[in-house]
Amino acid sequence: MKAYVFDDIPGDQRLPHDSGNPISLNTLSDLGVIYKQIPIGDDKKWEDEINSFAKERGYKNRDQITVTREGLGAAYEDKIKSFFDEHLHEDEEIRYILGGSGYFDVRGVTEPYNERWIRISLEKGDLIVLPAGIYHRFTVDSNNTITAMRLFQDEPKWTPHSRSAPDTDEREARGEYLQQVKGAIKA
Repeated sequence: MKAYVFDDIPGDQRLPHDSGNPISLNTLSDLGVIYKQIPIGDDKKWEDEINSFAKERGYKNRDQITVTREGLGAAYEDKIKSFFDEHLHEDEEIRYILGGSGYFDVRGVTEPYNERWIRISLEKGDLIVLPAGIYHRFTVDSNNTITAMRLFQDEPKWTPHSRSAPDTDEREARGEYLQQVKGAIKA
């Protein structure tokens, strides 16, 4: 995992866009983002770690998603663009990367990162939890392939609420997220 401020230079979203300004795990934690590295080995110990993490957080269900040009065919470019639309969810978004690589971008909410994109580069063995209400987006990197395990508590509520919609900032999950993050910074 590598996190840094997104450079905001127009171009292919799948490129690194690394500004050279690194972001620490503490800064990610301040935004409510949880990161763990759980190496995937032939011994399958990673499965026990995932099961333990899922039990601790109350995740009862899981599935797997693979994003590739071959798998999505003609819809690939449109699908990648739709994942890259800035949005939030009303539940946590949990991904454990089983193969390939990609980027999650999250919006900073306090200075010095207020409204700046923070890019989180993930690869095999990385686990990330994005809190409900955080603005984010996703893209594969230039390798154009990623396979991830998705974990969830009950039935998935992955409806993306685009930031461009007029009521997204007023959603309960967004208000709770801002209160939590800004309260944690003051503490």
